[in-house]
Amino acid sequence: MKKVLLYILPLYVTATYADLSVKQIENMIHKIHLKREGIGLDTLEQTKEPFVHIKKEDNVTVVVIPDQDEEDVKLSLHAIMANKAYINDSWKKVGDMVLGYKVEYIGKRGVVLRNGNTIKKLFLGKPKNDFIILEERE
Repeated sequence: MKKVLLYILPLYVTATYADLSVKQIENMIHKIHLKREGIGLDTLEQTKEPFVHIKKEDNVTVVVIPDQDEEDVKLSLHAIMANKAYINDSWKKVGDMVLGYKVEYIGKRGVVLRNGNTIKKLFLGKPKNDFIILEERE
């Protein structure tokens, strides 16, 4: 039964969509070419600059990061393994930089980050118990 269904399904799909006429295709192309409404200039002017500018001066690379509000900076710790921490979708070790913060310490349950006099502590969430427990009944 499954084999028959696997043979019939592709035939059904091709038969259903094979009856497109030239007029229908031209209508679809016309809709693609119509000018679409974009974002307004007032909204665009209120957005912050997302780019990082790199300047090279006398064999020193200076990275200029656009000003960010403290609330905009999201640091999230996902895992710790072998003296490395998975922060914001990349593995970091002690001494690495993440969003302007230097990784100072990696422990079993958390990480300490420093940016000048600002210190942030990130902790792993409580482990989830997602196991299904089966019980035998008599």
